[in-house]
Amino acid sequence: MPRHLITSALPYINGIKHLGNLVGSMLPADVYARYMRARGHEVLFICATDEHGTPAELAAAAAGLTVAEFCAQAHATQKSIYDGFGLSFDYFGRTSSPQNIEITQHFARKLNDNGFIEERAVRQVYSATDGRFLPDRYVEGTCPHCGYDRARGDQCENCTRLLDPTDLIEPRSAISGSTDLEVRETSHLFLLQSKLQGEVEGWIDEVAGTWPQLASSIARKWLAEGLHDRAITRDLDWGVPVPADTWPALAEDGKVFYVWFDAPLGYLAATKEWSDADPERVDWKTWWYDTTDVRYTEFMGKDNVPFHTVMFPATEFGVREPWKMVDYIKSFSWLNYYGGKFSTSQHRGVFTDDALSLLPADYWRYFLITNAPESDDVSFTWELFAAQTNKDLADVLGNFVHRVLTFSAKRFGDHLPAGAASGPAEHELGLQLSGLLEDYERHLDGIELRKATATLRAMWSVGNEYINEKAPWTQIKTDPDAAALTLRIAANLIFLFGIISEPLIPATAQTLRGLWSGTQRDLTDITWPEHRDVQTLDWLSAGTEFTLPPVLFAKISEDDVAAWRDRFGTDS
Repeated sequence: MPRHLITSALPYINGIKHLGNLVGSMLPADVYARYMRARGHEVLFICATDEHGTPAELAAAAAGLTVAEFCAQAHATQKSIYDGFGLSFDYFGRTSSPQNIEITQHFARKLNDNGFIEERAVRQVYSATDGRFLPDRYVEGTCPHCGYDRARGDQCENCTRLLDPTDLIEPRSAISGSTDLEVRETSHLFLLQSKLQGEVEGWIDEVAGTWPQLASSIARKWLAEGLHDRAITRDLDWGVPVPADTWPALAEDGKVFYVWFDAPLGYLAATKEWSDADPERVDWKTWWYDTTDVRYTEFMGKDNVPFHTVMFPATEFGVREPWKMVDYIKSFSWLNYYGGKFSTSQHRGVFTDDALSLLPADYWRYFLITNAPESDDVSFTWELFAAQTNKDLADVLGNFVHRVLTFSAKRFGDHLPAGAASGPAEHELGLQLSGLLEDYERHLDGIELRKATATLRAMWSVGNEYINEKAPWTQIKTDPDAAALTLRIAANLIFLFGIISEPLIPATAQTLRGLWSGTQRDLTDITWPEHRDVQTLDWLSAGTEFTLPPVLFAKISEDDVAAWRDRFGTDS
């Protein structure tokens, strides 16, 4: 079996991320990583905070901290939130690490040795008020393409078009707001992507046929427009420094590498951080360098796709070394908030820290994956969130668990009864669930997350249909053995749900797995059900002791929805 290397888009350091960021990369990657581990695969799930670039400097200045202090604090805050959501990263690193500096400088030197980096004189915006050259994100203005008046000098947040600062209409300094700007000459390093276009196109033709249409179409659109040589250095105080042994003049000027040059290398660097942290671990290069048994899957929002399907592959080709290329890219459209965009810069929508302060993580995990924007944009509303939570989690799953175990405890005590032998209804139930499990596995293998969640819910619903049809509360009056069988089979369904729900709602799954003791079989090592066991539903035998769980999911009231609408707003 292949080893599975899984990465999600690196969350930027300049603030708490919103739910759109979470569902656009990190959460789907976690669902997939958990599922792959459960199926017995060796998995390495890597992420890191993206800490270089202009916004980090601006955010640090606004907080009255050095950039290093700000990034250290922000990294710890973000990691705590992701831990709260149950994201099972094997390592959550930092692109400001010594490992990333080492690897980035290595790649730059190799690209230079192979003739794919060139030093060029460029004309760049200079602010007399600030007394410095302004990197692209230090320049703001009106986008020439869509008219958005808060576009940055590298990319318009509104229409996502890439820009240069000199493209902006009525440009101003993001530091001081000054419009006293002029264009002066300075030198920067350029990655000669135009020389690598053919190799990238050939690779895309080879691998992108299995990708989601969103990812492959974005990559082909960029290639059709032609790859342009792009500056990979900036005038910043914070970043991976240009190595003085290769470019002494630029190093003396304090040039650093552009964040989009070093950020993708952060995956390699975070893996090295993981390896360096424990001498018992394998060398990080076994996952990234000259390897044939690793399947690499990336998760990202559509705005990151061009960098990972075109720009970073060009970098990898250019070093002329056997670094691992991505095998599959799972891309996502936007999760919107009442029809308008979530926005970190404008703090619009629900942010991850606020979400965890309202409800436990599994509420959010289930809703977000159920509505993952896998092809088209999806809109978050509090009304939809409440309706799906109440129906699926509280009614279908939570109520099933509650009524099975409370009725069983009331009638038979805290040990599962034996009851009659399984009959045709139980046989049909096992076959139906086995077929649904096969569908569920196929959807998760294919990273079809919305289909997978719908199938999981269908399995929960089958459990409800079984107990409703058998009606043990009626059976108990005339045939206690039949009621006992129904409740024992239903308890086995709860155990099954505790296994298969783990990728999506891990905390709830752990609760369901922890209800049982004194079983005849050792159930502790079961990470995924065998189809033959699903067909017989006999993990938990008669005499298995159980405890009553707390309420798994509390219903969201109309008052809750009204309060949250008032708190977070709904205007776009």
